[in-house]
Amino acid sequence: MIDTHAHIYLDPFHKDLEEVINRSRESGVSHVFMPNVDGSTLDSMLEVEEKYQGYCTAMMGLHPCSVKKNFEKELYQIEEWLDKRAFAAVGEIGTDLYWDSTTFKYQEEAFRIQVNWANEKKMPVVIHCRESLDQTLDLLEPLVKRESTGVFHCFTGTNKQAERITAMGFKLGIGGVVTFKNSGLDQTLRDIQLEHLVLETDSPYLAPVPHRGKRNEPGYLTHILIKLGNIYDKSTEVVEEITTQNARELFKITA
Repeated sequence: MIDTHAHIYLDPFHKDLEEVINRSRESGVSHVFMPNVDGSTLDSMLEVEEKYQGYCTAMMGLHPCSVKKNFEKELYQIEEWLDKRAFAAVGEIGTDLYWDSTTFKYQEEAFRIQVNWANEKKMPVVIHCRESLDQTLDLLEPLVKRESTGVFHCFTGTNKQAERITAMGFKLGIGGVVTFKNSGLDQTLRDIQLEHLVLETDSPYLAPVPHRGKRNEPGYLTHILIKLGNIYDKSTEVVEEITTQNARELFKITA
Protein backbone atom coordinates (compact mmCIF):
# COMPACT_ATOMS: atom_id res chain seq x y z
CA MET A 1 0.00 0.00 0.00
CA ILE A 2 1.01 3.60 -0.59
CA ASP A 3 -0.21 6.43 1.64
CA THR A 4 -0.46 9.28 -0.84
CA HIS A 5 -1.23 11.97 1.75
CA ALA A 6 0.04 12.11 5.33
CA HIS A 7 1.26 15.02 7.48
CA ILE A 8 3.43 12.88 9.72
CA TYR A 9 5.89 15.74 10.28
CA LEU A 10 3.38 17.73 12.37
CA ASP A 11 3.48 18.14 16.17
CA PRO A 12 1.20 15.17 17.01
CA PHE A 13 3.97 12.83 15.79
CA HIS A 14 7.03 14.47 17.35
CA LYS A 15 7.16 12.15 20.36
CA ASP A 16 6.69 8.76 18.69
CA LEU A 17 7.32 9.09 14.94
CA GLU A 18 9.72 6.13 14.96
CA GLU A 19 7.00 3.88 16.36
CA VAL A 20 4.47 5.27 13.88
CA ILE A 21 6.82 4.49 10.98
CA ASN A 22 7.46 0.98 12.32
CA ARG A 23 3.72 0.29 12.56
CA SER A 24 3.29 1.67 9.07
CA ARG A 25 5.89 -0.70 7.66
CA GLU A 26 4.44 -3.65 9.58
CA SER A 27 0.97 -2.95 8.22
CA GLY A 28 2.23 -3.14 4.65
CA VAL A 29 2.63 0.53 3.75
CA SER A 30 5.57 0.73 1.35
CA HIS A 31 5.72 4.52 0.89
CA VAL A 32 4.36 7.70 2.48
CA PHE A 33 3.94 10.97 0.58
CA MET A 34 3.92 14.17 2.64
CA PRO A 35 2.17 17.33 1.42
CA ASN A 36 3.51 20.67 2.62
CA VAL A 37 1.34 23.28 4.37
CA ASP A 38 3.34 26.55 4.31
CA GLY A 39 6.69 28.06 5.22
CA SER A 40 6.34 27.08 8.87
CA THR A 41 6.20 23.35 8.06
CA LEU A 42 9.12 23.15 5.63
CA ASP A 43 11.88 22.33 8.11
CA SER A 44 10.01 19.57 9.92
CA MET A 45 8.79 17.98 6.68
CA LEU A 46 12.23 17.97 5.09
CA GLU A 47 13.79 16.59 8.28
CA VAL A 48 11.39 13.65 8.24
CA GLU A 49 12.13 13.05 4.55
CA GLU A 50 15.86 13.09 5.27
CA LYS A 51 15.55 10.68 8.19
CA TYR A 52 13.38 8.22 6.29
CA GLN A 53 14.88 8.49 2.81
CA GLY A 54 13.16 6.29 0.28
CA TYR A 55 10.14 5.81 2.52
CA CYS A 56 8.82 9.32 3.18
CA THR A 57 8.78 11.73 0.24
CA ALA A 58 7.96 15.42 0.37
CA MET A 59 5.75 17.57 -1.84
CA MET A 60 6.00 21.34 -2.12
CA GLY A 61 3.08 23.75 -2.10
CA LEU A 62 1.04 26.31 -0.19
CA HIS A 63 -2.12 25.04 1.52
CA PRO A 64 -5.19 27.22 0.83
CA CYS A 65 -5.84 27.72 4.54
CA SER A 66 -2.44 29.42 4.74
CA VAL A 67 -3.22 31.79 1.88
CA LYS A 68 -3.56 35.31 3.29
CA LYS A 69 -2.97 38.81 1.93
CA ASN A 70 0.79 38.19 1.97
CA PHE A 71 0.50 34.94 0.00
CA GLU A 72 2.96 36.19 -2.63
CA LYS A 73 5.72 36.09 -0.02
CA GLU A 74 4.84 32.52 0.90
CA LEU A 75 4.69 31.53 -2.77
CA TYR A 76 8.12 33.01 -3.40
CA GLN A 77 9.55 30.61 -0.82
CA ILE A 78 7.68 27.67 -2.38
CA GLU A 79 8.95 28.59 -5.84
CA GLU A 80 12.52 28.79 -4.57
CA TRP A 81 12.29 25.23 -3.29
CA LEU A 82 10.66 23.92 -6.48
CA ASP A 83 13.55 25.39 -8.46
CA LYS A 84 16.15 24.03 -6.03
CA ARG A 85 15.38 20.29 -6.06
CA ALA A 86 12.90 17.61 -7.08
CA PHE A 87 9.65 16.99 -5.19
CA ALA A 88 6.96 14.35 -5.65
CA ALA A 89 4.24 16.89 -6.46
CA VAL A 90 3.08 20.46 -6.10
CA GLY A 91 0.90 20.22 -3.04
CA GLU A 92 -1.05 20.60 -0.98
CA ILE A 93 -2.76 23.34 -2.98
CA GLY A 94 -6.36 24.26 -3.70
CA THR A 95 -9.26 26.14 -2.16
CA ASP A 96 -11.19 26.06 1.10
CA LEU A 97 -14.54 27.69 1.85
CA TYR A 98 -15.01 25.93 5.18
CA TRP A 99 -12.66 27.96 7.38
CA ASP A 100 -12.43 31.39 5.78
CA SER A 101 -14.31 32.44 2.63
CA THR A 102 -12.96 36.00 2.81
CA THR A 103 -9.62 34.92 1.36
CA PHE A 104 -11.10 33.06 -1.61
CA LYS A 105 -9.83 35.50 -4.25
CA TYR A 106 -6.31 35.08 -2.91
CA GLN A 107 -6.79 31.32 -2.85
CA GLU A 108 -7.86 31.33 -6.49
CA GLU A 109 -4.77 33.25 -7.56
CA ALA A 110 -2.40 31.11 -5.49
CA PHE A 111 -3.98 27.98 -6.95
CA ARG A 112 -3.61 29.15 -10.55
CA ILE A 113 0.02 30.10 -10.00
CA GLN A 114 0.90 26.74 -8.45
CA VAL A 115 -0.93 24.71 -11.09
CA ASN A 116 0.98 26.58 -13.78
CA TRP A 117 4.25 25.78 -12.00
CA ALA A 118 3.28 22.11 -12.01
CA ASN A 119 2.47 22.27 -15.70
CA GLU A 120 5.82 23.89 -16.48
CA LYS A 121 7.71 21.30 -14.46
CA LYS A 122 5.49 18.38 -15.56
CA MET A 123 4.66 17.56 -11.95
CA PRO A 124 1.41 16.23 -10.48
CA VAL A 125 -0.69 18.45 -8.22
CA VAL A 126 -2.32 17.42 -4.94
CA ILE A 127 -5.54 19.34 -4.48
CA HIS A 128 -7.44 20.32 -1.34
CA CYS A 129 -11.02 21.55 -1.90
CA ARG A 130 -13.10 21.58 1.26
CA GLU A 131 -16.64 22.85 0.59
CA SER A 132 -15.32 24.13 -2.76
CA LEU A 133 -15.10 21.21 -5.16
CA ASP A 134 -17.14 22.73 -7.98
CA GLN A 135 -15.29 26.03 -7.70
CA THR A 136 -11.95 24.22 -7.81
CA LEU A 137 -12.97 22.20 -10.86
CA ASP A 138 -14.02 25.39 -12.61
CA LEU A 139 -10.61 26.88 -11.82
CA LEU A 140 -8.63 23.80 -12.84
CA GLU A 141 -10.27 22.71 -16.08
CA PRO A 142 -9.01 25.67 -18.16
CA LEU A 143 -5.50 25.15 -16.80
CA VAL A 144 -5.19 21.45 -17.59
CA LYS A 145 -2.67 20.45 -20.25
CA ARG A 146 -2.31 17.12 -22.00
CA GLU A 147 0.42 16.06 -19.57
CA SER A 148 -1.31 17.40 -16.42
CA THR A 149 -1.85 14.91 -13.62
CA GLY A 150 -2.88 15.02 -10.00
CA VAL A 151 -5.20 13.87 -7.27
CA PHE A 152 -8.20 15.40 -5.55
CA HIS A 153 -7.27 14.72 -1.95
CA CYS A 154 -10.01 13.55 0.46
CA PHE A 155 -12.61 13.09 -2.27
CA THR A 156 -16.16 13.15 -0.90
CA GLY A 157 -17.99 14.46 -3.95
CA THR A 158 -20.74 13.27 -6.26
CA ASN A 159 -20.59 10.98 -9.27
CA LYS A 160 -20.87 13.98 -11.57
CA GLN A 161 -17.92 15.66 -9.86
CA ALA A 162 -15.95 12.42 -10.04
CA GLU A 163 -16.62 12.27 -13.78
CA ARG A 164 -15.22 15.77 -14.23
CA ILE A 165 -12.12 14.81 -12.28
CA THR A 166 -11.43 11.53 -14.05
CA ALA A 167 -12.13 13.08 -17.46
CA MET A 168 -9.02 15.22 -16.87
CA GLY A 169 -7.01 12.11 -15.97
CA PHE A 170 -6.85 13.01 -12.29
CA LYS A 171 -7.21 10.54 -9.41
CA LEU A 172 -9.51 10.51 -6.39
CA GLY A 173 -7.82 10.30 -2.99
CA ILE A 174 -9.84 8.00 -0.72
CA GLY A 175 -9.28 8.11 3.03
CA GLY A 176 -10.95 7.44 6.36
CA VAL A 177 -14.23 9.13 5.43
CA VAL A 178 -15.15 6.07 3.33
CA THR A 179 -15.42 4.06 6.58
CA PHE A 180 -17.79 6.54 8.25
CA LYS A 181 -21.29 5.14 8.59
CA ASN A 182 -23.26 8.01 7.06
CA SER A 183 -20.72 9.49 4.65
CA GLY A 184 -22.45 8.06 1.57
CA LEU A 185 -19.07 7.79 -0.12
CA ASP A 186 -19.38 4.02 -0.35
CA GLN A 187 -22.46 4.41 -2.56
CA THR A 188 -20.77 6.98 -4.79
CA LEU A 189 -17.70 4.81 -5.32
CA ARG A 190 -19.73 1.86 -6.61
CA ASP A 191 -20.00 3.69 -9.94
CA ILE A 192 -16.31 4.69 -10.07
CA GLN A 193 -13.67 2.26 -11.27
CA LEU A 194 -10.80 1.34 -8.96
CA GLU A 195 -8.39 2.52 -11.63
CA HIS A 196 -9.25 6.09 -10.63
CA LEU A 197 -8.49 5.72 -6.90
CA VAL A 198 -5.46 6.13 -4.67
CA LEU A 199 -5.32 5.53 -0.92
CA GLU A 200 -4.52 8.15 1.71
CA THR A 201 -4.86 8.76 5.43
CA ASP A 202 -4.43 12.55 5.79
CA SER A 203 -2.71 11.75 9.09
CA PRO A 204 -3.12 12.97 11.79
CA TYR A 205 -6.67 13.83 10.65
CA LEU A 206 -9.75 11.79 9.67
CA ALA A 207 -8.84 8.48 11.27
CA PRO A 208 -10.92 5.61 9.88
CA VAL A 209 -13.28 3.45 11.89
CA PRO A 210 -12.49 1.88 14.39
CA HIS A 211 -10.07 4.70 15.30
CA ARG A 212 -12.37 7.60 14.40
CA GLY A 213 -11.79 10.63 16.61
CA LYS A 214 -8.23 9.60 17.47
CA ARG A 215 -4.93 10.53 15.86
CA ASN A 216 -4.65 9.01 12.41
CA GLU A 217 -1.47 7.37 11.13
CA PRO A 218 -0.35 5.64 7.90
CA GLY A 219 -0.70 2.16 9.39
CA TYR A 220 -4.45 2.67 9.48
CA LEU A 221 -4.52 2.53 5.69
CA THR A 222 -5.43 -1.14 6.14
CA HIS A 223 -8.93 -0.19 7.30
CA ILE A 224 -9.51 1.86 4.16
CA LEU A 225 -8.23 -1.00 2.01
CA ILE A 226 -10.63 -3.47 3.67
CA LYS A 227 -13.58 -1.11 3.23
CA LEU A 228 -12.83 -0.68 -0.47
CA GLY A 229 -12.60 -4.45 -0.83
CA ASN A 230 -16.13 -4.69 0.58
CA ILE A 231 -17.44 -1.92 -1.67
CA TYR A 232 -16.03 -3.42 -4.85
CA ASP A 233 -16.48 -7.05 -3.80
CA LYS A 234 -12.82 -7.72 -4.47
CA SER A 235 -10.03 -9.14 -2.36
CA THR A 236 -7.84 -6.71 -0.47
CA GLU A 237 -4.93 -8.03 -2.55
CA VAL A 238 -6.60 -6.88 -5.77
CA VAL A 239 -7.53 -3.48 -4.33
CA GLU A 240 -4.01 -3.06 -2.99
CA GLU A 241 -2.43 -3.98 -6.33
CA ILE A 242 -4.59 -1.59 -8.36
CA THR A 243 -4.43 1.41 -6.02
CA THR A 244 -0.69 0.97 -5.49
CA GLN A 245 -0.09 0.92 -9.24
CA ASN A 246 -2.25 4.04 -9.57
CA ALA A 247 -0.09 5.82 -6.99
CA ARG A 248 3.11 4.64 -8.63
CA GLU A 249 1.97 6.05 -11.96
CA LEU A 250 0.79 9.31 -10.39
CA PHE A 251 4.07 10.00 -8.60
CA LYS A 252 6.27 8.40 -11.28
CA ILE A 253 7.73 5.73 -8.99
CA THR A 254 9.92 3.45 -11.06
CA ALA A 255 12.04 1.63 -8.48
